[in-house]
Amino acid sequence: MAVRAELSPREAARDYETVRRTLQTITEGWRDQPSLEALAGDLGLEPIQLQRVFSRWAGITPKQFLQAITLDHARALLRQSATVLDASYEVGLSGPARLHDLFVTHEAMTPGIYRAKGEGAVISWGFHPSPFGMALVMATEHGLAGLAFADPGEERAALDDMMERWPRAAYAEDIARTAPLAERIFSPDAWTEDTPLRVVLIGTDFEIRVWETLLRIPLGRATTYKAIAERLGKPSAARAVGRAVGRNPVSFVVPCHRVLGSNGKLCGYHWGLTRKRAILGWEAGLAGPVLENL
Repeated sequence: MAVRAELSPREAARDYETVRRTLQTITEGWRDQPSLEALAGDLGLEPIQLQRVFSRWAGITPKQFLQAITLDHARALLRQSATVLDASYEVGLSGPARLHDLFVTHEAMTPGIYRAKGEGAVISWGFHPSPFGMALVMATEHGLAGLAFADPGEERAALDDMMERWPRAAYAEDIARTAPLAERIFSPDAWTEDTPLRVVLIGTDFEIRVWETLLRIPLGRATTYKAIAERLGKPSAARAVGRAVGRNPVSFVVPCHRVLGSNGKLCGYHWGLTRKRAILGWEAGLAGPVLENL
């Protein structure tokens, strides 16, 4: 997977655009199981070209990805949803919370900072290429505080969206500071226990409890809003959980994309359902045998 990190920003953007359009076609027509030839033809590419780009990006072929996002697969991910969170607690993840092979240590910003809408916090930000389009990385002195995504031309909107969450914080563009975080987040080879990624969560007490629960969903697994509500001891609060999941400011790292509807439907992702499918497919390439055993 290290090849992803070796691509230039222009190459990464080009690859994602190819993949994004392929994902859109697959998403809209997965029931017809479109062939590699048909997918490539829509893009004006030779099948071998699309296969090479897609496999480099996701670690799996378009056909494998097609299988990974069908409703049957989404339901398969949920077969163990009732035990996913229980199992993760049983193996002692209440301290450093494990995100697949990436170890994440997290802390909550003081309630006073949140109530003051970020006043007193200094947040550095920068845009960086990622496997899922341009990524907006935001950090405080305590660690990663925000991660968002933007398609070409939508960078300003993404930045405004994130800044509105903490309108009284001080913001400074600092690509030199955020670049190492971006590289760390999107390079699977860097996901090691020896170099934990520090994350700071800025939200209400309830939101932070939900986000901490998201961190316990393993790679290649999924859960539901209802299951999270039950884990928090609030079985009737599935809708409140849904709102908190939607407010997750640290996309991908805090894996809100692994929360599905009770019927396996890929619903509700702040940065777009195509990108949610992209992330799940990318993770399917990493999980490999884990998913094959579902």
